[in-house]
Amino acid sequence: MHFTELFIRRPIMTTLVMLAILMFGAMAYRYLPVSDLPNVDFPTILVSAELPGASPETMASAVATPLERQFSTIAGLDSMTSTNALGLSQITLQFSLSRSLDAAAQDVQAAIGKASKQLPPDMPNPPTYQKVNPADQPILYLALMSDTLPLSKVDDYADTMMAQRISMINGVAQVMIYGEQKYAVRINLDPKALASRGLGINEVADAVKNANVNLPTGTLYGTHKAFTVQAMGQVLNSVTADKVASWYKGTRAIVLAIQRQPGTNTIEVVDNINKLLPTVRSQIPASVKIVTLYDRSVTIRNSVDDVQFTLLLALGLVVMVIFLFLRNLSATTIPSLALPMSIVGTFSIMYLMGYSLDNLSLMALILCVGFVVDDAIVMLENIVRHMEMGEKPFEASLKGSREIGFTILSMTLSLAAVFIPVFFLGGILGRLLHEFAVTIISAILVSGFVSLTLTPMLCSRFLRPPREESHGRLYNLTERFFQGMLRLYDRTLTWVLRHQPGTMLVSILLLVVTLFLLAIIPKGFLPSEDQGTIFTFTEAAQGISFEGMKKEQKAAMTIVGENPYVKNYFSAIGASHHSLAANTGRMFIRLVPRDKRPGIDTVMQQLRPQLAVIPGLRVFMQNLPPIRIGGVLTKSLYQFTLQSPDITELYHYGPLLENKMRSLPGLIDVTSDLQIKNPQVNVVINRDKAATLGVSAQQIEDALYYAYGSRQISTIYAPNNEYDVIMELLPRYQMDPAALKWLYVRSNSGQLVPLEALASLTRSLGPLTINHLGQLPAVTISFNLAPGKALGDAVSEVEKLARHVLPATITTSFQGTAQAFQAS
Repeated sequence: MHFTELFIRRPIMTTLVMLAILMFGAMAYRYLPVSDLPNVDFPTILVSAELPGASPETMASAVATPLERQFSTIAGLDSMTSTNALGLSQITLQFSLSRSLDAAAQDVQAAIGKASKQLPPDMPNPPTYQKVNPADQPILYLALMSDTLPLSKVDDYADTMMAQRISMINGVAQVMIYGEQKYAVRINLDPKALASRGLGINEVADAVKNANVNLPTGTLYGTHKAFTVQAMGQVLNSVTADKVASWYKGTRAIVLAIQRQPGTNTIEVVDNINKLLPTVRSQIPASVKIVTLYDRSVTIRNSVDDVQFTLLLALGLVVMVIFLFLRNLSATTIPSLALPMSIVGTFSIMYLMGYSLDNLSLMALILCVGFVVDDAIVMLENIVRHMEMGEKPFEASLKGSREIGFTILSMTLSLAAVFIPVFFLGGILGRLLHEFAVTIISAILVSGFVSLTLTPMLCSRFLRPPREESHGRLYNLTERFFQGMLRLYDRTLTWVLRHQPGTMLVSILLLVVTLFLLAIIPKGFLPSEDQGTIFTFTEAAQGISFEGMKKEQKAAMTIVGENPYVKNYFSAIGASHHSLAANTGRMFIRLVPRDKRPGIDTVMQQLRPQLAVIPGLRVFMQNLPPIRIGGVLTKSLYQFTLQSPDITELYHYGPLLENKMRSLPGLIDVTSDLQIKNPQVNVVINRDKAATLGVSAQQIEDALYYAYGSRQISTIYAPNNEYDVIMELLPRYQMDPAALKWLYVRSNSGQLVPLEALASLTRSLGPLTINHLGQLPAVTISFNLAPGKALGDAVSEVEKLARHVLPATITTSFQGTAQAFQAS
């Protein structure tokens, strides 16, 4: 008894096997996660280190370099980039796709521990790390605002009631707070009043520290009770970061941007957050409004729904074509059953492999709709051939399946083998298409099994001989059409066989034309997708004040808000963990639904000239791709990085190449991260004179830090949070370095010494940020593509230009999406 005969003779067993496939497939479908694309996230870790008041040069040399030296020894590290700004360093570590993120995090923690002895001793906290790709788009934006409560109170609810609880949800990497306005006590000093009273600025700081204490005071042990001793010595009003701001549609707000951990499912994470929101809303005042600015899961669900509809449409079209050609209801039904059986059965394999219902896996099922029905039709036709020779359906099914079984097996395996190379493809494309290949191979194998089991069994029970068929009007009407098609095919086939040299010549010509078109066709990496969101960077002049930046940003917000295709937006400015440069701002623009507006590229082309008229502000817009490759979010989408140990040479040729790239056709929004023209005041300490007067360099720098650095000098502890006590000069004395003459410090001999007598001031330009790639200084030039420009052409032009402009001592490389395109 051959394999197929067993299923023909055991119809109940065959039915039960098919029902089991359907049942397990349907159960698996319910539990399959939904996503836009397969998991292709690079394992990425963000390390942050703070040294308040330190210059970018100090952060790069004293903080970033020791850490980078240790991180470079970690196995599987693909790339390491760092950005160093005033008082803050951020190092992005991106590991190979095969590296476990949890294992990499352990190695990062160990490396931080090894580097701790080489870091500055006065760092307030050790470096921290998070499992997050800072370049990845947040999955959810929430805006909080109130018409009655101060922003500091709204920030308190956003931080303690929402951000901390959302961060605990599985799959959430971090919750970024834009426009953070955390409550703080800010002490503004009048240097003239201090001088008139004979007080040094360092003495004020010491007095505040001593007055605001929260130390352990022990326990009283009585005969029957023990009493905890609690001494209330705190002082008790501004915000910690008074140089940051964010808006929702022009209204000041606190915005939460929630990022997921690499490898987690977006829809599942968003669903868990949305389950928490009703509880949070019930625990905060009704005057605080919570608005969902953007929910990435909505576009993912809509995209997957569209593909699912396409799958159902493809099933219907295939069944219709089968019926039109076979013109027999029973003959159409039998092979058509192979379609749902194969697809539903594939869901079980997808579940076991840990896959998701995404655009690529569903596209694989759409493509295999035409494949899986072929085997069943071949089996059906061979059985019908035996029935036309006078055999009964049962005998025809046994003989026909025995004859064609090996052919179907070879067809199935050969078709599945076509996708095996895709299965072993490496890199980002391999990770992206791995799920596609396994899904389509699984569907083909399941269809082969169904064609060898269910199809012949159904033929043996339900297929009627031709003479028993009652040909209806549809059959008679279409018979003449099909006979005409057969005669046409017969004539064309005969002509081709009689003119073999000409046929070969045409075939060779087609091959040559195909290869030629392959060479000249524009090449890209991933097609852009209209998700209805525009991410925008704004950049003002280096050294711009906070009030000046606020004015420029509001002008951009006004233009964006007046566009009829903009639904809502949020805007943020100020130096913080998510935007290290004080002269840059961000804007996230959400457009109206697609059926009510033109394409996203058209909307961006409308906004660009309107925003370009704002004096002193450059605006860079991006249509963020569904997959963000690389760990750095630059002002434009594609990055070209220059490296050299010689900073002077690097800073000379970086702007030169940037200007040349602006002249390349097809490149727009060309810019770089090189910002080295920030106005700065250099305090030159006369060390000999200071030593004579009994004042150390530490005291001088402490005094400057107290005066201008918004330095935290103490902490107020509340039941559910802690708040900083910050000391600085009155705002009017922070606008002019001449206030230095009013600052005094207490010397070792007890005398008040003016800082003006110990130091002199000089003005110069310095860096706003310093960037590294690996362990070398780097300058990254980013650019966007004009509509119709191919990434492959742009990459070739930029490489050619770099060879002509740059010396051999400067190495170059593409980063992010452009680098992945080259590798693929």
